[in-house]
Amino acid sequence: MFENLSYLTLQQYWWFIVALLAGTFVFMTFVQGGQTLLHTLGKTESERDVIVNSLGRKWELSFTSLVMFGGALFAAFPLFYAVSFGGAYFVWMGILFCFIVQAVAYEYRKKPDNLYGERTYEIFMFINGSLGIILIGMAIGTLFTGGNFIVNEMNLSHWTKASYGLEAVLDPFNVAFGLMLFFLARVLASLYFINNINEESIVTRAREALKRNAIAFLVAFLYIAVNLVIMDGYAYDPNTKEVYVEAGKYLHNFLAMPIVLVLFLAGVVLLLAGIYVTLFKESRKGIWLSGIGTILAVLSLFLILGYNHTAYYPSLSDLQSSLTIENSSGSPYTLMAMSYVSLMVPFVLLYIALVWRSMDRKKITIEEVENDPHHY
Repeated sequence: MFENLSYLTLQQYWWFIVALLAGTFVFMTFVQGGQTLLHTLGKTESERDVIVNSLGRKWELSFTSLVMFGGALFAAFPLFYAVSFGGAYFVWMGILFCFIVQAVAYEYRKKPDNLYGERTYEIFMFINGSLGIILIGMAIGTLFTGGNFIVNEMNLSHWTKASYGLEAVLDPFNVAFGLMLFFLARVLASLYFINNINEESIVTRAREALKRNAIAFLVAFLYIAVNLVIMDGYAYDPNTKEVYVEAGKYLHNFLAMPIVLVLFLAGVVLLLAGIYVTLFKESRKGIWLSGIGTILAVLSLFLILGYNHTAYYPSLSDLQSSLTIENSSGSPYTLMAMSYVSLMVPFVLLYIALVWRSMDRKKITIEEVENDPHHY
């Protein structure tokens, strides 16, 4: 089946897979968002235990989606990993640290004779949910704004600034993207708690948190949306592969790919609809509308990054070193072989859905957590 596809089609196929997994991961960041709301929503130890256990049943699914996203990106576009991880070193090490302390926190928070106390591990959770998500958002932002790297003829790369990626914090677009992702995670977390927890005091506070974080998210989102419409992008000639700056590139991509534009608008509408029905219709199902909307919106953003002859990781040091899906992918044989493996992705997503449904068959309560000797 995949043997009959052209090299470019295989590259486009794998970029779509990466984009879909990115959307799934961003949806699952409600786990990180929930960790930052722990002491906002939980005023007693019992309430905090309920919140942590509600998230604890999903954090491994969140980590699974992150690993799938990172694995697909590494396998299909290895040059991106070589350039970004080998260059923007401090940013990626910061992200890695934030996710290591998350695993430690869930493992040890309720261990008997806890040397450091619960509060220490709750701080770890907050670090993962705040700094970790903001850094990921900023890293995604650099796919639009670019990085300071050079790639030579042998595909060997080096970073041209000693800050090794930390200079991304100086770009307002990157910072806004990180904050947008942070507040989106908190919005999704509020919606998730309203759906998942059967404790009215927590649900009431979650609705209040949803209002505040939805406003902050919308401010950051509007800033990003306006910039995407007016900012320059990086295109390349499909014949010569020469990279050049194109005014309004991302707007042009949306207009050139109307299906992607429809997906993006549908995603935004669904995301806002989930917030609306929760706040104004007293619904507890908003997480599903907003979750699907998040996946569609993120999918669309990644598609305008990689499709329509666009450099998805521009070089600010040498324009011709910019990465595209054509010059950064694996070999045709590698992509073809992996394409058969990718047929397992729907089964993995089905597994996540089935596990989720099994765990959520009954809404979590304080009594249930207190009677569970193995709770987080």
